[in-house]
Amino acid sequence: MIPMKHSSIFKSRWMALIWAAGIIYFAMQVATPGPPAPAKKDEQAQATDITGAPVKDEDMKKLEKAIKGL
Repeated sequence: MIPMKHSSIFKSRWMALIWAAGIIYFAMQVATPGPPAPAKKDEQAQATDITGAPVKDEDMKKLEKAIKGL
């Protein structure tokens, strides 16, 4: 996996730092998500509840009244 002997990596501090930076760079390339998918222009963001069902306008008005009543 490593193109050099394991014992020679840590003989020099600089070589160990370069090796560690390479490992961190590889981990970032593997673990980070890709770019977000572009949203379609004709779609508007639809509010949904926890079940994934769209939220109705009357439910939003009830929520607004409840918040104002606090």
